[in-house]
Amino acid sequence: MNRKLLVADDHAIVRRGLQALLEAEPDWQVCATAENGQVAVDLATQHRPDVAILDYSLPGLNGLEATRHIRLASPGTEVLIYTMHNNEDVIRDVLRAGARGYLLKTEDDAEVVRAVHALLRKQPYFSPKVSETLLDTFLTSDKVVASQTLTSREREVIQLVAEGRNNRDIAERWQVSIKTVESHRTAAMKKLNLRSGVELALYAVRNKLVEP
Repeated sequence: MNRKLLVADDHAIVRRGLQALLEAEPDWQVCATAENGQVAVDLATQHRPDVAILDYSLPGLNGLEATRHIRLASPGTEVLIYTMHNNEDVIRDVLRAGARGYLLKTEDDAEVVRAVHALLRKQPYFSPKVSETLLDTFLTSDKVVASQTLTSREREVIQLVAEGRNNRDIAERWQVSIKTVESHRTAAMKKLNLRSGVELALYAVRNKLVEP
């Protein structure tokens, strides 16, 4: 089964380079390319790719706004931001908008492929060169203490959610009710003072509960 990918960048040479790199992988197809954010949203709505790779500095709609629109129009599409910006505020904003991957253009080609593989597995992926400061904001001293009070079920639910499992999947895996899973998830997030699934994923990656 072909995995459909969308590439959006305002530089044609970057679009062509990414398309050649990605289509060298078995069963990967770049179904559309876009030179600005609005076209990226329109094409994602039309083609519903598995992964959309967006430059942050797109003309028209930037990567942040494009991410929001794509995640609304095509919830099954994972978004990878591919950019020169190693800025804590930018990273935090796009992750909260729904992106699950953030990769710097200074990384080598192999890192791009690894990032897309991770997102196809519904796992988050962050550039090794992204500032540690961002991840550290989700691992303050109170979270270190709180993590020591997590039950084994709470720790496991964090891992499974970060891997892309939903509450129903986890309930079937544990052979318990969805309400029980929700209870463990809520308790874990409350202990760690996490507010969203993105922050939970970041916590899981930072603490090596899942492979980045």
